[in-house]
Amino acid sequence: MADKGKFIVFEGCDGSGKSTQLKSLASYLESRGEEVYLTREPTDSPVGSLIHTCLMGRIATDEYTIAALFAADRLDHIRNGLNGILKKLNEGVTVLCDRFYLSSFAYNGGFVPLEWVISLNTPAMETIVPDLTVFIDLPPEEGMRRIARRGDKERYETLEKQKLIRDNYFALFERFKAREKVAVIPSERDKDVTQAHIRAAVDEVFGF
Repeated sequence: MADKGKFIVFEGCDGSGKSTQLKSLASYLESRGEEVYLTREPTDSPVGSLIHTCLMGRIATDEYTIAALFAADRLDHIRNGLNGILKKLNEGVTVLCDRFYLSSFAYNGGFVPLEWVISLNTPAMETIVPDLTVFIDLPPEEGMRRIARRGDKERYETLEKQKLIRDNYFALFERFKAREKVAVIPSERDKDVTQAHIRAAVDEVFGF
């Protein structure tokens, strides 16, 4: 039976470059002989696709509904038998995930009661804890400049909301420091420098 894989989550405010850095880390780990599976939240499942539509404003919905949809999508993401996170980890595959439950707390928990959002996600939290959460820290002002260059804005992509979300993240890191291993990585102008810092944190997890 294969050794259990590592579960590494990427978090950050919008525009922080999570996806780019996650892919770079995947290439690095594969070069070290690790089998890697990349995934994200919201997922591409029917529930996840509905969330994407809501975030783009194509369906009008409230914050409670969004939070509940994220929690449902996450449980399926963890448990589904085709390509769920648990299945991959149990096969010895390292899973790199773009966002997980801390995103729900930082984003949804800024607009509805945080304790309710945590209660929705308790089944997920009790099932799996990331081996490492990489938080790429970018000033919200710079994040919004990147978003403006990209074009379409999503539900939470205003400077006021992004500042609140970043503050929420750091409050969460303090609150959950006993159970969550978090590496706060400043987003450097040189992406390779940022990646080097990420790899140093990940190397500790793997014992490289």
